Amino acid sequence: MRFAKSTVVTAALLAACVAPPTGRFQPPGDVDPVAARYINPGTLTALPGFTHAVRIGPTVYVSGEIALDSTGHLVGPGDLRAQATQAFANLATVLRIAGAAPADVARLTVYVVNYAPRDLDVVRAAAPDFFPERNPPAGMVVGVQALPLDGLLIAVDATAVVRALFHPRSGPGPR
Repeated sequence: MRFAKSTVVTAALLAACVAPPTGRFQPPGDVDPVAARYINPGTLTALPGFTHAVRIGPTVYVSGEIALDSTGHLVGPGDLRAQATQAFANLATVLRIAGAAPADVARLTVYVVNYAPRDLDVVRAAAPDFFPERNPPAGMVVGVQALPLDGLLIAVDATAVVRALFHPRSGPGPR
């Protein structure tokens, strides 16, 4: 009898000493809505050591997209407009795969080698979907000395927030 009591007491003490699981409980098969999803389209060349995008919940963080085609070749050597067109096309592809669109971009940063103010018009003309007249994204154009690969003139990174697939009801509705 004494042995049975000590076993029960020992089991209770051990159970009390085990740390509770951290975070919320997730039943098997449940998808964590804030787990990071790494997006690397096979049709786009990534800079070594970087992921094209990471989506956490509704937010998509896109790395600097550059003017490389699907085979990894530079598009438009020496031509800012051609490179901007390709970089923004790559950005649009990554956003689409992440479930977002150019209209979902909340922040946009454009890096231009040897930037001059006239370059902004060239960049905007190459990607009008990213620069709407009404409600454009927050952003910045940064002049840089160089980018990670020789010949690159532009890189574009973005943060997008994916809009909900439904619209909340306005006012009381039928029940």
